[in-house]
Amino acid sequence: MSNTIIAGKHTYGVSNITLHFQENDYPAVTIGNFCSIADKIDIFVGGEHAWQWVSTFPFGIVSKDSFPVTPVDGVSRGIEPVVIGNDVWIGHNVTILSGVTIGDGAVIAANAHVYKDIGPYEIWGGNPAKFIRKRFSDYTINALLHIQWWNKSDEEILAMIPWLQSIPQLDPTL
Repeated sequence: MSNTIIAGKHTYGVSNITLHFQENDYPAVTIGNFCSIADKIDIFVGGEHAWQWVSTFPFGIVSKDSFPVTPVDGVSRGIEPVVIGNDVWIGHNVTILSGVTIGDGAVIAANAHVYKDIGPYEIWGGNPAKFIRKRFSDYTINALLHIQWWNKSDEEILAMIPWLQSIPQLDPTL
């Protein structure tokens, strides 16, 4: 695991992440507990081009000999790390752009291109990634966020496994 990725307990698949445009040693990606990460995950933590400018070319960064100018930062949000919550499932071949926060319990479908924040317990997919639906009712989501089972001890979680592997019955309207 790279020193630029911090992952929580029992998270797997971190070695499947390729970071692009890491420019310093601070943690660029923080991943919570109990996340499931599939193969071929690309996370861009910088290097975005300013499409709003007349030219998208990074003068002063590339071709320094021909253009010895002071580099001007583009639109990269790389100074804001990527934050992936707890119990997140990231499908195969997903791309995540810099500065994105993915909420607890979220699901990102295979081949998605995530360019903006994803809320807790939301399912997103596509290119660009779009909201598909919530996993549960707002009542259940709020209850799960309050319980924060992923922060409990392994012994407590072991006792909760039958409940964790069931359809939630937290909503009084069900």
